[in-house]
Amino acid sequence: MLKSVEMKQQLEALNNKAKALLENKDAKLEDIQAVNNDIEMLQAKIAVQEKIEADEKSAAANKTPEPVNQPQAQEDEIKKFLNAVRTKFQNAMSEGSNSDGGYTVPQDIQTEINELREAKDALESLITVEPVTTLSGSRVFKARAQQTGFAEVAEDGTIPESATPQFTQLGYKVKKYAGFFKITNELLKDSDQALRASLVKWIGDESRVTRNKLILAELAKKAKTAIANFDDLKDVVNEVLDPAFESTSVVVTNQTGYNWLDKQKDSDGIYLLQKDPTQPTRKLLFGLYPIQKVSNKDLPNDTTAGKKAPIIIGDLKEAVVLFDRQQTDIAASDVAGDAFLTDKTLFRAIEREEVKTRDAEAFVYGQIAIA
Repeated sequence: MLKSVEMKQQLEALNNKAKALLENKDAKLEDIQAVNNDIEMLQAKIAVQEKIEADEKSAAANKTPEPVNQPQAQEDEIKKFLNAVRTKFQNAMSEGSNSDGGYTVPQDIQTEINELREAKDALESLITVEPVTTLSGSRVFKARAQQTGFAEVAEDGTIPESATPQFTQLGYKVKKYAGFFKITNELLKDSDQALRASLVKWIGDESRVTRNKLILAELAKKAKTAIANFDDLKDVVNEVLDPAFESTSVVVTNQTGYNWLDKQKDSDGIYLLQKDPTQPTRKLLFGLYPIQKVSNKDLPNDTTAGKKAPIIIGDLKEAVVLFDRQQTDIAASDVAGDAFLTDKTLFRAIEREEVKTRDAEAFVYGQIAIA
């Protein structure tokens, strides 16, 4: 049995222990924190062990170990990858198994994909992104609660018991998101640069749109707050949101909402949105909150009862977390679907992630009724 398999069995036992502690009302905080630390440490060890086993398997198959951290080795890896793409593997892909016909994107192509994904309206830059090495797991957070402070005690009085911090568990289970596109076999015979550019652009754009939709869908689960005018916006930032989020909050809206905000004036006819002195192309709400404008296509208006534009205000890094498996896989086939008859090759990309709400009190999902 592989050592990584034994370690995963140990991880399962730790997860069961953690569940038992959470269900035990008498469980101690230090016990919960200890088992959580053990789980995180074991997850990291499993990731390292799997890499070691994969390297050993590759070295045994090739008779020589792969070069590490050498520019020429990285370039050779890319050429090998692109040549593998041209061979059009046709078998089904499975988790972590290149021999089944699936293969992971080389590191520098992965970097290009990440850069392209973050270059446009990438909402993941506004939230917390946590890399994970397993398909499922959990995190423990201190629950938000109103503390009452210490009680007054007489000189010889009995000290009353104070409430202790409470903790909540946020579980995740990454889901698989995938798509495919067709490319002519003539392009496959073209340069490595042309093929590489096509793969990177398609995967990067699709990944960005996928993550934006997941983030917006998670935010949309919050109850909506009606906003009719600028005073309502002041009520949100002054009374609804905790002052702890004041310096870290942003405003996310679509084109319709931005247009409404940009037209608002005070009694002297001065527009209320102000330019950000550090970024002249960006505007601030109340001179404090940066505004992120998203396309109406990505963040549509609510048309169920009239027309309402979304205005999301708050600290989204505290509000939402994206658990990122950080693994993109590509497979190719020239016989799937109608590829054989049309002389094309189909490329399939798969990535794994999940978006969860971490603190619903850290943001407000507002809606403006547009006449």
